[in-house]
Amino acid sequence: MLYLMLDRGLFLTWLAVRRQLAAMPHDAYLIRLIHHATHRAFPGERLWTAGQLASVPILRFLRIRNREGCDIYVRPWADDRNAGYILLDLDGADGTVLETMRAHGHEPCVVLQTSPGHFQAWLHISRSPLPPALATAVGKQLARTYGGDLASTDWGHLGRLAGFTNHKPHYRTPSGYPPWVKILHACQGMASRADGLLRSASGSSPSEQSTPEAIACQGAAVPGPVTPVEATEIYQSWIRRWHIAERFPQTDWSIVDLWIARQLLSYGMSAPQVEAVLQFGSPGFPRRHASPQDYLRRTLARAAFPRPAPPV
Repeated sequence: MLYLMLDRGLFLTWLAVRRQLAAMPHDAYLIRLIHHATHRAFPGERLWTAGQLASVPILRFLRIRNREGCDIYVRPWADDRNAGYILLDLDGADGTVLETMRAHGHEPCVVLQTSPGHFQAWLHISRSPLPPALATAVGKQLARTYGGDLASTDWGHLGRLAGFTNHKPHYRTPSGYPPWVKILHACQGMASRADGLLRSASGSSPSEQSTPEAIACQGAAVPGPVTPVEATEIYQSWIRRWHIAERFPQTDWSIVDLWIARQLLSYGMSAPQVEAVLQFGSPGFPRRHASPQDYLRRTLARAAFPRPAPPV
């Protein structure tokens, strides 16, 4: 501890590493060092416990490599399976996305600022290891819902380790220094709607009950309001049915909102229910709408008219 108190930089790194790992506890962590200029990994991949990673000799070793231009990456280790933690890369996402995630029951256990305006979130969704295909499906579902990076959704993707610098050149400060990876939130615990994420991604329910049409009919049969979780499930079912992400990489969600509203109204859902589906289910809503309620009202008004016939 005396060494830490005498070296302020080492002490701050020690605090950040301990705080991040305490919020995502696991038996072992994979550490990978990648040189930003050559894109080559530092020889060997290392498995360390939380106690080892927070030790002074290892932190000094990582800080030296970081100063030499290596970025420091980490993920909980479970051999050839996912350890139950999903990484969501939110580069460029709307600033309100974290509040939206919490409202939907998808609370992150760790949120990092990897550079100004760029974030990474870890969600704990299972206490036991997950098959790679299932973990990847959950990652893609979260990325599509919250505007995350679809290229960073594979089951074994690594995230940044707090307390070190980000050497990507386009993130450097005006004075030329690399930004620090900072912790914005760290609180141990599973996402409250983790079971729903796993069910949705695995498709464990019978196919005739999980089609968008069946979900819409079930919603229309219930006169009460649509909950945020139900809204997300309904909206995502149509995104998957229509393969929106694959067909439209630069998705205009206003157009998708209109399509989904038109479909749901045709299945008998009430206007307030459809409005709730768009409000809680549309990715990143309210996005940049100056008046979200007016936008919803206009979208439903357009959706209520019959679809125009194609030109002859």
